[in-house]
Amino acid sequence: MIQAKGYAAQDAQTDLAPWNFEHREVGPHDVQIEISYCGVCHSDLHQIKNDWFPGIFPMVPGHEIVGKIVKVGEHVKKFSAGELAGVGCMVDSCQVCENCKDGLEQYCLEGSTQTYNNNDRSGVPTYGGYSNTIVVREEFVLHISEKLSLAATAPLLCAGITTYSPLRHWKVGKGHKLAVLGLGGLGHMGVKFGVAFGAEVTVLSTSPAKEEAAKALGAHHFVVTSDPAQLEAVKGSFDFILDTVSAVHDMDMYISLLRTNGTHICVGVPSEAYAIQPFSLLGGRKSVAGSGIGGIAETQEMLDFCAEHDIVSDVEVIDIKDITASYERMLKGDVRYRFVIDMATL
Repeated sequence: MIQAKGYAAQDAQTDLAPWNFEHREVGPHDVQIEISYCGVCHSDLHQIKNDWFPGIFPMVPGHEIVGKIVKVGEHVKKFSAGELAGVGCMVDSCQVCENCKDGLEQYCLEGSTQTYNNNDRSGVPTYGGYSNTIVVREEFVLHISEKLSLAATAPLLCAGITTYSPLRHWKVGKGHKLAVLGLGGLGHMGVKFGVAFGAEVTVLSTSPAKEEAAKALGAHHFVVTSDPAQLEAVKGSFDFILDTVSAVHDMDMYISLLRTNGTHICVGVPSEAYAIQPFSLLGGRKSVAGSGIGGIAETQEMLDFCAEHDIVSDVEVIDIKDITASYERMLKGDVRYRFVIDMATL
């Protein structure tokens, strides 16, 4: 077994703290990565607090992982020791079902294996990127360009692909009016990708103070959703709304901003179920849809697109000892726009 160290939650009531654990030895099809940086996702906090479902403890969070390959198995063909590499939200899938064969491993019909808080296909718990090393099957490792800041690339493995995938699926681009609801870790990437794809991008926010930041990211317009006059001015005007908000919000009001045949795409995960009046959808043949992360091929496509267009996340790099304080700041929205842990501080 490979000895590893990281930060873990021992249960849902305690803060993260140092913890030593083990990974499997590098098998013939495995890649071992020495982790340089790991992004901090809101879902990390949800999972260590059992907000969504009972967790597997001790839990080492982290699924926005970048670093350097230190060892590869004898049958690995796509990677070599010394290369930069990344790991996102999943580390395995059945690889034989219809979805997996279509490059949709995230929707594996048997269930994909999550990077942490999951049992792998042998029944052993998976441990994530708040640690010094990880061992992953070659098929779920991603190439990372040396052109981009490594720390700022880390959040692309979750926040990036979570916004890139739906925009690509619905072919959002030139001629479309896209509204990005919420300007946080997900929202700021939605703005960057929407602009890069050629859409006319509007940020919808409850905070007037975020207008300058939204425009700096490339947004063409900004609407304060607590201002009735501003809302009235954009009713029925958007082809798509990319909803990144994880708090409860008035879905009917936002759906009213869509044009006929418009689509409201949910990528945020509120703690309560959506409440939608049927007539909000019937009056304009509107749709509400959801999207998770992308498959491995699409995630690599996104990383290559980002390298070509110089797109990364806006990040604040932190010491791992400050992770609990960073969670508190994240809940207050006090970060632009993603925390990333420097694993050299472990």
